[in-house]
Amino acid sequence: MKKLVFMMVIFTGSMISAQAWTGKGDQKVNLGLNAWGYGTGITATYDYGLNQFLSVGAGANAYFDGYKDNNKDNRVFVFGRINFHLKEALDLPEKLDIYPGVDLGVLGRDFGIGAHIGARYFFTEKVGVFAEVGNNVSLGVSFNF
Repeated sequence: MKKLVFMMVIFTGSMISAQAWTGKGDQKVNLGLNAWGYGTGITATYDYGLNQFLSVGAGANAYFDGYKDNNKDNRVFVFGRINFHLKEALDLPEKLDIYPGVDLGVLGRDFGIGAHIGARYFFTEKVGVFAEVGNNVSLGVSFNF
């Protein structure tokens, strides 16, 4: 019984300290699925916090069904991104962050630009979920470093 209580205290403590956005130096990795937009596929992004409102990062989307005429040259979108975090401005709970952003990169031989609004919710200090809606719809797991 003592072990169970101890584990519950540890688990609760990790839940309380979960933070979706801490500002400067904050690092997040998102891994998930794309379900709309350029195509259906997988996504991976990295974000680095510059201050309490702004992060920069990079990412890649790999599509199972190619953009346009299923051309194999158009199956990967590699991009840089910038996000504007609204956690402080909207006085959101510690576990939640909402962020609009812009993606700029290349899709095969084409120039690609995208916009999104996203949200992250963290269950523990290190693991949460994310959703982004815009040129693509992405859902998945978010990791805090």
